[in-house]
Amino acid sequence: MDRRSTIESGESIHLEINGMLSVTESGGRTIFEPQTQSPIETKNSSTVNSVSPKRGAVRAPEKKITLFALRLAVLEKAATGLGTLGFIWATVVLLGGFAITLDTTDFWVITTILLIEGTRIFSRSHELEWQHQATWSIADVGISSFRAIKSSTRTIVKAAKAIFKPISNVTMARREIARNSQQTARGKWDKRRMPTRTWTSSEVPLLPYARWMFIARNVSKMLYWLQILSATACLVLSLMKLVLRNFGEIAKGDTDKRNRKSALLIFYSLAFTEALLFLLEKAYWEWKINFCRLLEEVNKECQLGPSGMTSVRRFFYDAYSRCVNGSIFDGLKMDMVSFAMELLDSSSPDEQLIGAQILRRFATSLRFCDDTLQKIGTNIIVMERLVEMLNWKDIQEEELRLSAAEIISKLTGKKQNSLRVAGIPGAMESISSLLQISRSPSGASDEICEKRIIFDNENYGFWTFNHLGLLILKKLARDHDNCGKIGNARGLLPKIIEFTQAGETLLRDESATPTQILTLKRSLQVVKMLASTAGATGKELRKEISEIVFTISNMRDLLKYGETHPTLQHLGIDILRSLGLEDDATERIGGTGGVLKELCNIFLKEATPNSHGHVRTAAGEALAMLALESKNNCHRILKLKVTGKLVEALEVSLLRINAARILRNLCVYTGAGYFEELRELATAGPTILRAIMTEEQIQEVMMGLGAHIFKFITPEESSIMFQRAKIQEIELAAKLVEILRKHQHPSIKVPRTRRFVIELSIWMMRDKRTNIQVLRNLGMDTELEYIIETTSELESFNVFSGTVGMNRHSVTIHSLVDTAMKLLAGEME
Repeated sequence: MDRRSTIESGESIHLEINGMLSVTESGGRTIFEPQTQSPIETKNSSTVNSVSPKRGAVRAPEKKITLFALRLAVLEKAATGLGTLGFIWATVVLLGGFAITLDTTDFWVITTILLIEGTRIFSRSHELEWQHQATWSIADVGISSFRAIKSSTRTIVKAAKAIFKPISNVTMARREIARNSQQTARGKWDKRRMPTRTWTSSEVPLLPYARWMFIARNVSKMLYWLQILSATACLVLSLMKLVLRNFGEIAKGDTDKRNRKSALLIFYSLAFTEALLFLLEKAYWEWKINFCRLLEEVNKECQLGPSGMTSVRRFFYDAYSRCVNGSIFDGLKMDMVSFAMELLDSSSPDEQLIGAQILRRFATSLRFCDDTLQKIGTNIIVMERLVEMLNWKDIQEEELRLSAAEIISKLTGKKQNSLRVAGIPGAMESISSLLQISRSPSGASDEICEKRIIFDNENYGFWTFNHLGLLILKKLARDHDNCGKIGNARGLLPKIIEFTQAGETLLRDESATPTQILTLKRSLQVVKMLASTAGATGKELRKEISEIVFTISNMRDLLKYGETHPTLQHLGIDILRSLGLEDDATERIGGTGGVLKELCNIFLKEATPNSHGHVRTAAGEALAMLALESKNNCHRILKLKVTGKLVEALEVSLLRINAARILRNLCVYTGAGYFEELRELATAGPTILRAIMTEEQIQEVMMGLGAHIFKFITPEESSIMFQRAKIQEIELAAKLVEILRKHQHPSIKVPRTRRFVIELSIWMMRDKRTNIQVLRNLGMDTELEYIIETTSELESFNVFSGTVGMNRHSVTIHSLVDTAMKLLAGEME
C-alpha cells in the first residue's frame, strides 16, 4: 500500500474511508469534510476496475503448438484418407475383381500391405489414447520440485534464526519436537501422490508377466515404433513393386487381365503416397519436438518452470487429438488457460494439479495475467472451484491449495472479480480457513502467532497461507460491500485481530523475521480498512472490532514499543482514530490504560527522526478525534499535564493543525472543574491572532480555537493579547467580514469556516461593546442575513464518513446567526 507523509493543512484532519491511508494536505479531503467520491476510485482506478489498462497485444505461446497440431493433422488425415482409398481400391477392385488373375507375388504383397495399413489406420486413435494416458504420471514432477524448493527455503530461514536470534530453553525444546515431527512428516511427503481407491492409468500392468513392458507408458512407445515400422514396410513394398512392375504377362486376347496393370499401379501409388505422407508427418513431428524443441520453447515462454513440461505435453496431445478425431480446426480453438480450467474441474488429482499450476503461473505473470484473470473472472464455476480448494487441508493437497490461494489473491486485485469472489456462498469461511493461529500452552507467545504442531505436521506451510489469506482479505476490503461480508463471517474478525498482537519482544528485537513483520503489517492493514469503512456497515464493523477485548491493547503495544517500526505504528494509530468515530469505542480506547498517554508521547516527542513526521501527525489526528465530544477523554488528556506542550506545538508547522484541534476540543467538551487549567491556554492568543490574519491555510482551525480560548480571558487580558500580537481589534473584525464575503457558500474543503467566524464575532461583541459598532459599520449584519439564505447541512457536523455527516453540532448555525444579529442590534448583552 502506498504511503505518503502527512503534512500541514490549514483546513482539516484526514481520516480515510474504505481503507485508504491517512493523508493530510492543504486543500485535501479529510474527515472534517464530505467526500463526494470514494477514495478508492480517486486513488487508482486502474487497480480496482474489472478491466485494467490494456497493454500491447501479447501473442500466446501455445499458438505454436496448436498450429503444429493442425499441420500434423493435415498430414495425418491426408495419409489416412489415401490409405482408406487404397484399402477400398484393393478390396473392391484388385482382390474382388482380379483376385484370380493376380500374380502370386502381387497377391501376397497386396495382402500384406492391407493387413499392415489396415491395422495402422484403424489403430491410430488408440495410439493417441495411449500416448495421452502415458503423460499422467509425470505430474509428480511438479510436486517434487515444489517440495524441494519449500524444504530448502525453510532450511535457510531456520539457519538464519539459529544464528541471529537467541533461543530460550523452552523454545529450543519446542523446536526439537518440531524437527522430530518434520522427519516423520517428511516420510509422508516423499510418498507418491496416488489415488487410494483407483489405478493410475499410466501404471496399469496389462499382463501379469513382463509388467515393465505392458504398462501404459511403454505400450505407447511400442505402438509408436510399430506405426513407423509398418509405414516403412508399406513404403518399401510399394516402391519395389512400382520400380519392378513385374505384374505378370497378359496373353493376347485375354480381356480379363487387360486393366490389371493400371489397377495395380494405382494401388501401389496410393500405398506409397500414404506411407510417405505418414513418415513425413513423423519426421516433421521428430524435427519440431526433438530437434527444434518446440514444447520446451513454449514451456519457457509460458514461464511454467521445469514441471511445466507435463502441462505443455498434455496440451499438445489434447490439441492434436482434437484435430485428428474431429475437424482439423478444433485444436485451434484451444488455449492454455481454458485447458487449465477444464483440468481444474477434473476428478483426477493429477489433472487438478496440472490445471492449478498453469493458472497460478499465468495469473502471477505480468505478461499473461490480464487475459488469464479476465477468463477466470468470467467463469463462475472455476471461481467456485478455486474457493472450494482453499478448504483442502490434506498435506498431499498443499500445493493445490497454495495455487488456488495465489490465484484468488491475484483475482481479487480487480474490483469486479473481488465482488464475484465475495459473492460465492461460503467464500469468506474458505478464506478464513487459510488463517491458522496457535499459542504456547501458557497463552503467551514469544513470537507473534508462533505455531506449534497443527494437523500433526509442522512441515505444512502455515505462514504462506496466513500471508495469502490476509492479502486476499486486504484486497476484498477495498470494497464497501465486501467489508460487511468479512464482518459477518463467523469467527473471522477475532482471527484477524489475533494476528495484530505484537509484544515488546517482537517489536524491539532487531532479529525479528520479515515473515513476522509482514504478517503483523497485513493484519493491521486489513483491520484499518475495515475500521474506516463508511456508512452503516462501517459503524457496525467499528462496534464489533472495538468489542474484541484484544484490539485496543494490541494497538497500545504498537504505540509503546513500535518506535523502530513507524509504518506499523502509523497503522495502529489509524485504527484507533477510525474506531474513535463511535462513542462506545472512544470510551473504550480512553479507558484502556496508557493509550492516550502513548499518543501524546508520540505526538509531542521532540527527539524524533524527520522520517517519523507522518506518525506524529497521525497521533495528533487520533487525539483530536478521541477528544471530540468525549468529556472523559478530555479530562484524561488534561490530567496528563500536556496543555503547555500543546500550546508550544502551535508554533511548530508540523503539529499546529492537530494541536489546535485538540485544544479546541478540550475547551469545548471538558466542562466545569478545569477552569484554571484552561485559562493557561490563553497564552496562545497572540499566535492564534497572527495565524488568522496572515495564514489563510489554517484560518478555519485557528478561528475555531480562538473563539473558545478567548472565552477564558477578561476584556483587559484580551487588550493585552492584541497588543502582544501587534494587531488591532478593528483589523480582526475587518478580516472576519472579509472571510464571510469570500465564503458566501459552504465550502467542501472548509465547511466550518462561516460557523467559526460567527462564533469569533460573538466573542468580540461580548468582549467589548465598541466592537459591535465596528462590525455593524463593516456590514456584518448583511453577511449574516445572507448566511441564513445559504445555510446547508454541510455546516451542521463536526466530521464526515464519506458523504454522511457525523457528530452534529449541538448549536445550529441559525442559532449562532440569531445571537450575532441580536448583539449587533443591541438587544442582548
